[in-house]
This record gives sequence, C-alpha cells and structure tokens, in this order.
Amino acid sequence: MQSPRGEPAVDTVPGLSAGPVALAWLTQFLVGTDLFVVAPLLPHIAASFAVSVAGTGLLVTAFSIAYVVASPFAGWVSDRWDRASVLVVALVLFSAANVGTALAPGFGVLLVARVMAGLAAAATGPTVYALVSTRARPQARAQLLAVVGSGLLTALWVGAPAGSLLGRYVGWRPAFVILAAGTFLLALPHAFVWRARPEQVAAAAPERAVRPGTGGAAARTGRPGTGIAVSAVAVTTLWAFSVYSLYTFLAVALHSDGRAATVPWLLVAYGIGAVVGGQVGGRCADRADPVRVTRSALALTAVLEAVVALVFPLTGALAGALTLFALAAYAFFPAQQRHLVDLFPERATAPLSWNNSALFVGLSLAGAVGGQIVHALGYPALLYLGAGVAVPACLVARGRPARSRGERQRP
Repeated sequence: MQSPRGEPAVDTVPGLSAGPVALAWLTQFLVGTDLFVVAPLLPHIAASFAVSVAGTGLLVTAFSIAYVVASPFAGWVSDRWDRASVLVVALVLFSAANVGTALAPGFGVLLVARVMAGLAAAATGPTVYALVSTRARPQARAQLLAVVGSGLLTALWVGAPAGSLLGRYVGWRPAFVILAAGTFLLALPHAFVWRARPEQVAAAAPERAVRPGTGGAAARTGRPGTGIAVSAVAVTTLWAFSVYSLYTFLAVALHSDGRAATVPWLLVAYGIGAVVGGQVGGRCADRADPVRVTRSALALTAVLEAVVALVFPLTGALAGALTLFALAAYAFFPAQQRHLVDLFPERATAPLSWNNSALFVGLSLAGAVGGQIVHALGYPALLYLGAGVAVPACLVARGRPARSRGERQRP
C-alpha cells in the first residue's frame, strides 16, 4: 500500500512471510556449520596432509582474517549494489570454496580455499541480516534478526557436532562436499525470494530512529557520525571477548579437570540457552530501547560469567550457570543489530558488516589471550577477566552523543 505521496506506508508494511525467514535461517545454519566444523575436523585434516594439528590451526586463522578484512568492503558493496545479487554471488563463491576445500591436493591449496570461504562468508551473513531487517515490520525487526541469527547458534551445537561425526566415520572431505552442495542449492531461491517485493527501507520507523540512545537527529538523517558507529561496534568486540573466552576453552578445561564426558551435554545446555537468549533479546529490543537491552545483557553477562567461575568445580551448578550465562549473553546480539539498523536505516549492511568483523576480532583476541591465561592461571581466572571486560562494554554501550541530545531540542 502506498501513502498519498507514493511512499510506502510504514504502518501497512506487509513484513516477511515464513518462507524468506526460513531460507535466511538455513543460510546462516549452513554457513555457521562450515565455520564451526573446521575445529573438530583439524586432527583428520592434519593426518591427511602430514602436518601438525597446531599447523592446521592456520586454517581457522586464515578464514577469520579474510572475514574481518573483507566484511566492511562487502557491506559497502552490498549497500550500493543489489543485495540479493551480492548474496547469490557470495553463496556461489562459498560453495566453490568448499569444493576447493574438499578436493585440495595439498595444504597450501586448502589454505587458499579457506581464505576464499572467509571472503564469501563475509558477504553472506551481513547481507542476509540487512535483507531481513529492511523488509521486516519495524515492531518485529529485532525479533526476526534473532530468529535468523539462531541458525548460526544452532550450527554451534547441532551442525558442528554432526559434521564432526561425519568426519570421524566417513572422512572430512565429504563434510565439505555436503556443505558446498547445500549452499549452492540455496543460491537459486535467494535470487528470486528477495525480488518478490521492493525493499521497504522506509519501514525503519522514524519514531524508533530518534529514540534516546539511538542517535537523535543524526539518526533522523540516516547519517550518524563515524564516531558513533565505531563506538557501537567496539561494544561488540568487548562482548565477543567476554563470551568466547568462556566458550573457547570450556571443553579444554573440562578435559583437564577429568570431566570430558560432561562436555557434550554441557555444550547442548549452553547452545539452548544461547538460542533462547537471542529470541528474548530480539523481543525485548522490539519493545524497548535496544541500547537499554544491550546494556542490561552486558551487565548480566559480567555477573553470570563470574558465577560460572565460582561454580566451575560443581558440574550440576555449572550446567545451570552456563545456560543462564548464554541466555543473558546472546540477548545482546539481536538488540545490537537492531540498534545499528536504527542508526543506519538506508545503508544497514555496512554497519552490520563492521559489527560482524568486530565479533571476529573479539573472538580472535579471546583465543590468543585466553590460552595463555588458562595455562598460567587456570580457567576460572580467564572467566573473571571476561567478566571484567564486559563491564567497560556496558559503559560504552550506554554512551549517548551529547550533540544529538542538543539537536533534538532544536526546532
């Protein structure tokens, strides 16, 4: 329906049906499985190419670096070109990279294939999020972002273990063949689904864009300052360090503590908490100020990470604490995405790309710093550090540009 001036009527935006949302979810699930499945397959890959397991860790590093570097550029291209076309090209490239991974005759070729996969993945996730957010009803935007994001979280505790079992009993190469086929088949429906109706960029409700804490007058113009954007995504880096310092070394700590048998079900408890937390965060962000939701999630993350450190020796209490921690921590991400889309309604892919790059930076820092701390001081010490990092993240998230507040008072 059109307004008298021919612009989309915000209150009558039809929103997204279940089909495109399911397609976006499946895309995130397959890309996430490809991301998370590499780590458990490293021993099999090392045996195939006669390299050390430590050496195969370069595959994860190469993917991450390619993603961090390419994601902002991919977002810039996606905002200036047709997003659906960018997504289709990225999925085809991602599929080709997985074929290259599966058929790699040597470790050098395999490394190049993982770099290609990282470049392609950098354009898939943010573009999917932007397509969903710009076509969703404003009052359900964060909730739909959470639903789509749950595909990535489901890959964490379903896709990656399934791929690991496949690698154990069939071989690591067939796992990447299956992922290549899946992402290639998804490219075709993506080419048509997002063209069924023009993007309702105007659906970014003006009243949401000018709420306190979302950029004020700068948000009304759709051109917040660079400082606001950098500050916003810096919060994601601190959040990612806090969350993934706990997750990355959890299995290692449990193995060292003689509780290896508890790892699978504790990770399932964590994964379920993460999925539920994403849904809760999305719903809350659609009903309140997203900045308030991110701030509350960060505060709870800090408290609950310290609780996990305290109860780590007690398996039953640890399961409950991990579930609550994941629930609180992952409520942050959809609210943060909603906040960024509200700030940049006309060019949403770029800030979402920077946000994903910030996530990978925090994740990489957690891996680099966390291993040293666990070795020197133990796993609980790393958790206390992670909790401490969440505190300044909370303080940065609550920052509001004084100029924007002043501009809101002007006629």
